[in-house]
Amino acid sequence: MAFQSQSQKKNYGGGVAGVFGDVYGIMMLPKEIDIEKEGNFELRFQLPDLRHAVKDFLRTREVGEFFSGALAGAMTKAVLAPLETIRTRMIVGVGSKTITGSFVEVIEQQGWQGLWAGNAINMLRIIPTQAIELGTFEYVKRAMTSTQEKWKQNECPKVQIGHVSLNFSLSWISPIAVAGATAGIVSTLLCHPLEVLKDRLTISREAYPSLSIAVSKIYKDGGIGAFYAGILPTLIGMLPYSTCYYFMYETMKTSYCQAKNKKSLNRPEMLLLGALSGFTASTISFPLEVARKRLMVGAVQGKCPPNMAAALSEVIREEGLLGLYRGWGASCLKVMPSSGITWMFYEAWKDILLVDKHFM
Repeated sequence: MAFQSQSQKKNYGGGVAGVFGDVYGIMMLPKEIDIEKEGNFELRFQLPDLRHAVKDFLRTREVGEFFSGALAGAMTKAVLAPLETIRTRMIVGVGSKTITGSFVEVIEQQGWQGLWAGNAINMLRIIPTQAIELGTFEYVKRAMTSTQEKWKQNECPKVQIGHVSLNFSLSWISPIAVAGATAGIVSTLLCHPLEVLKDRLTISREAYPSLSIAVSKIYKDGGIGAFYAGILPTLIGMLPYSTCYYFMYETMKTSYCQAKNKKSLNRPEMLLLGALSGFTASTISFPLEVARKRLMVGAVQGKCPPNMAAALSEVIREEGLLGLYRGWGASCLKVMPSSGITWMFYEAWKDILLVDKHFM
């Protein structure tokens, strides 16, 4: 074997013999390939500098509006949490049927801190909800307005079918209405599970003493779908509410500024117009709000209606047509100051965060 290996090495010339234990092997290398050993080989990586890109992104108008909405929502909910607690209890039929009675009842059963029951999750809910909602509204409104202007300048698309010409114009569509509806739908789809958690913590503190227990029990009882209980009536109710809410505020704001020949509202005027827009929107969509709350907390009371129509029928059967507006006074008591304060804080934060920007 040794002689044979040497012979093979001689015949191939360029062969390099290798020995593995008592087994001889041959690795063949062509004569024309030269292997050079590099003494100083360095491999360098250079990461891109993202600091300027991040700074530019944080200075954009959209980010400023997003943070303005988040801060406005957080400050508003911190002040008005007791009204939210009383409103939720009255809508779903827990305890007293009057605002004063509900207020006294909560204090007697849970103390003053009971008025802020579920406020932690409410803060966690309202911060992303208001940020997404107000940010989406501003963005869609600008996009729709810009598209309408471009179509006016370049002529809208046309379709010719024989002798019939169809013009697709967007001039009849209100950018504010579309933006308001879109903002409500987007924020609802993304943040609805937090709304379910907030209501469960508010209504049944004994069954859900903490956020972690609430998440665990809801998931155990119904899986992921349980976090979207009442999503259909929420979306249906959100369309008229959100559309009317933003449309009323923007329309009243524009009309008032034109009538007074001024460029912007002062803080008290923002508070008033925001409260009026919230009152109008809440009144129009309140029956759907009642159905939504019934579906969301029905599992806690052991009688959950199968759908929105069944929830509305149940309310009418038990309490008559006026039952569809049970808790409406408490709702207005909460919605009106909430809407006014939110718009006031939102516009104030925009003035701070977007100051000296070219788009102001």
